[in-house]
Amino acid sequence: MRLLHTMLRVGDLDRSINFYTNVLGMQLIRKSENTEYKYTLAFVGYGKNPEHAELELTYNWGQTSYDMGTAYGHIALAVADAYEACDKIRAAGGQVTRDAGPVKGGATVIAFVTDPDGYKIELIQRPESL
Repeated sequence: MRLLHTMLRVGDLDRSINFYTNVLGMQLIRKSENTEYKYTLAFVGYGKNPEHAELELTYNWGQTSYDMGTAYGHIALAVADAYEACDKIRAAGGQVTRDAGPVKGGATVIAFVTDPDGYKIELIQRPESL
């Protein structure tokens, strides 16, 4: 088995595509519309399946917001330098909600950003994995 994608429901598809592509540097991989059931899907990521997992952004027409719920945690992304990534995200208009620094009780450098719909994204400094 392998992870193919994670789906997030978004309130403004263009705003979310802009965030994930222009702020986090992903690519828009594909986009499709279902007029019968009134939803649009956009897949973004750093590469295509099956080599890379993708993020599915689902826009249900007319739905502009969702309750976060208490079960959702975050998406994690590997970055070469978390400090530099935070600077670039801020410069691109993104919201850094936890500055880069060591995780509590450890040495791994992490940071958190929030997307336009309020979803949390953890940046984990792992230069060796990129």
